[in-house]
Amino acid sequence: MGFMLKKPEGSAGSALPAILIGLFVAFGGILFGYDTGTIGGILAMDAWRKQFSTGHINPKDGLPDVTASQSSEIVSILSAGTFFGALTAAPFADFMGRRLALIASSWVFILGVILQTASTAIPMFVAGRFFAGYGVGLVSALIPLYQSETAPKWIRGTVVGAYQWAITIGLLLASIVDNATKNRTDTGSYRIPIAVQFAWALIIISGMLFLPETPRFLVKKGKHTKACKALSRLRRLDMDHPALVEELGEIQANHQYEMSLGKATYLDCFKGNLRKRLLTGCSLQALQQLTGVNFIFYYGTSFFKNSGIHNPFIINLITSIVNVVSTVPGLYLVEKWGRRPLLLFGAIGMFICQFIIAIVGTTTSSLVANKVLIAFVCIYIFFFACSWGPCAWVVTGELFPLKVRAKSLSMTTASNWLLNWAIAYATPYLVDSGPGDAGLGSKVFFIWGSCCGVCIVFVWFFIYETKGLSLEQVDELYAKVGHAWHSKGFVPTISFQEVQDTGVNTRTHTLADIEADVQRKKSIAHTEHVDVPGLSEKV
Repeated sequence: MGFMLKKPEGSAGSALPAILIGLFVAFGGILFGYDTGTIGGILAMDAWRKQFSTGHINPKDGLPDVTASQSSEIVSILSAGTFFGALTAAPFADFMGRRLALIASSWVFILGVILQTASTAIPMFVAGRFFAGYGVGLVSALIPLYQSETAPKWIRGTVVGAYQWAITIGLLLASIVDNATKNRTDTGSYRIPIAVQFAWALIIISGMLFLPETPRFLVKKGKHTKACKALSRLRRLDMDHPALVEELGEIQANHQYEMSLGKATYLDCFKGNLRKRLLTGCSLQALQQLTGVNFIFYYGTSFFKNSGIHNPFIINLITSIVNVVSTVPGLYLVEKWGRRPLLLFGAIGMFICQFIIAIVGTTTSSLVANKVLIAFVCIYIFFFACSWGPCAWVVTGELFPLKVRAKSLSMTTASNWLLNWAIAYATPYLVDSGPGDAGLGSKVFFIWGSCCGVCIVFVWFFIYETKGLSLEQVDELYAKVGHAWHSKGFVPTISFQEVQDTGVNTRTHTLADIEADVQRKKSIAHTEHVDVPGLSEKV
């Protein structure tokens, strides 16, 4: 296929509309990335500390500040909101549709921004962060869902991975805005960075008004004519084009096959191979957080400052730039290398970097040591940004059949936010050296490094290679391949339209049994055709 990613030969229509739509929807990642990135800088601003301090004095600089427990509450409450937002994304998505649910979620986020901007004390600020987090949680589950249901299979990984790229851009924008306002002595120092978030949400709302609903959601609702129109717009093909009819027919047949196996309740997500897929997705998202990347972006400014590094705002800006730039090769490699190799590459690289940071940070303290620490933090971010950053969202977006996709994705995303909350809440107690704190400092990287070691083992045993497969073919992959390390060479051999035509009871037969029946009927039909007098010489 060469160096570039190319549309497979013989593919009809154009992938450009679906790609552009998917990339625009990915913009929603800026909501999360910016909010995550801006809070670390805000907590370090003198004007914010003075306004929200309840009498505590920071012993390091003698200035008014919030306590470690207050800092923990303020940072982690966003993740608590995102956890509940992600869990409730499924009923939003299945009732309102993927498109309208994204619009509603953005308005919830705006409510949180209003409360934060207007607040003058911690309770209202915390309430604002909760509602902003609730909106982000909804969006974080809905965006990969929308993207995976609209993107062509040959570039789906790149499109869904662009959500993570938008998160990194949001982190970078937050660093730039924080750096620009940090020296203001009035409330504008922190209110300006917060209020900027109105723009991100309004862009998403405005754009989604003009985008189509996903064809798979419309099929799920039995609106086949509308599904055909939406797919026609995404593929730039006439509604009666054979390629479009074939793709839509396979989506409909797969959905009918899945529904024939049972109802689509939350309990069904934990049955059969759906349980295996759900546990894989939840574990992958949890491990993405346990790599420790959000420690850098939540508390990086404070950590670098306490490590004796001058101008930590600039260092935080540098790490954000590295994060954005390093995500770009990941968007290419996720389709060129595949999901398994890229995740293994990233986990091994992060494992090495984390232990180097931990060893250097705990054994020496000097200008050279600080430079080494900064260098390996940047290298670590490179490995994360080009692999686990985008790829975790790609894999979870591909794992599930249509009937439970929204429900399962909401749970996998919620597991991401649950660990995000736990890390944001626990980190001040782990790192700080105040009364009752663990005072680990740089030793905390031993924890993140050990988790990266778990990532290596997890990928090998549980991550299936889904590159180049349609969402419907992923069902066949999990039905036929028992072990993840055997998945690389899998080639789909059955159409769900053929499964539908057999009339076999899908509750009592496996997909392999049904395929064998299809092949047997094909063989009989071929033999009968050859034996017809006058035709055998033409075959």
